[in-house]
Amino acid sequence: MRKILRIGTRASMLAVTQSTWVKNQIEQQYPDTTVELVKILTKGDKILDVPLAKVGGKGLFVKEIEDALLDGRVDLAVHSMKDVPAEVPESLQVAIIPKREIPQDAFVSVNYKDVDALPQGAVIGTSSLRRKSQLACLRPDLEIRDLRGNLDTRLRKLDEGEYDAIILAGAGLNRLGMQKRITALFTSEQMLPAIGQGSLGIELRMADTELLDGLQFLHHRDTAVTVSAERAFLLRLEGGCQVPIGGFATIDNDTITLTGLIASLDGKTILREQLSGMASDAEKIGVTLAETLLDRGGKAILDEVYKNEIS
Repeated sequence: MRKILRIGTRASMLAVTQSTWVKNQIEQQYPDTTVELVKILTKGDKILDVPLAKVGGKGLFVKEIEDALLDGRVDLAVHSMKDVPAEVPESLQVAIIPKREIPQDAFVSVNYKDVDALPQGAVIGTSSLRRKSQLACLRPDLEIRDLRGNLDTRLRKLDEGEYDAIILAGAGLNRLGMQKRITALFTSEQMLPAIGQGSLGIELRMADTELLDGLQFLHHRDTAVTVSAERAFLLRLEGGCQVPIGGFATIDNDTITLTGLIASLDGKTILREQLSGMASDAEKIGVTLAETLLDRGGKAILDEVYKNEIS
């Protein structure tokens, strides 16, 4: 292992916490190596007053970090997999996937125990189209308002009474040691997670084979297999990060089960299917499930969403 490694990371509290975990793991494994964090501001971090779907959904939180990898400013990057587009630059690879944290979305509220306890017309905050669509289906009476900003900002707005509840990724709260802020976790039946939610991805240059070998100790096979099925599903749908698409895979021995979802923006149409097969066919299962949903009407839904993004 090299004497000095530089990790490219977003500057948010959660991103730095995740990258610091990777840094600590590497330094523990290789005591003679010093790992430095290089904080990089991404387009998604700069634009806080516009819903992400309106700014373009692909690579909002990774492109600038990938640029730093490509020009050699950093040696590896740590991403939340739910932020990584289905396609990455051909000279890069997301090759190391550590063990997944909890994948579920978290219901966070000061006064209400879960989404069912919210009174009619309650205000709930999220900027995710995937969450909005499923919420609108689950509770069409709620007022869903956009919520952007870092985690502290979103929690402060909740605590100050701007929202009756907000939705956050449970994994992020866990990683930050803020488990007590999780009021309840949505089941996957209530709200299917985003592709890769709860998992991290370590991105490297394809040419860095020695570094890839040296980081294999961080790789978790079952997480990698399930995430590969989810990402194959997303790739076939040509979906970015900011579309009403959900996907979550589980693995039991060598059997993988993938559940996928495409939803209309108003939540009135929810297309959901499940497919199981051998773990060795993970990507094929993702593609097949995507084609099933497209044939069921998913293509028309996504065409409408992309038209709205452009307009």
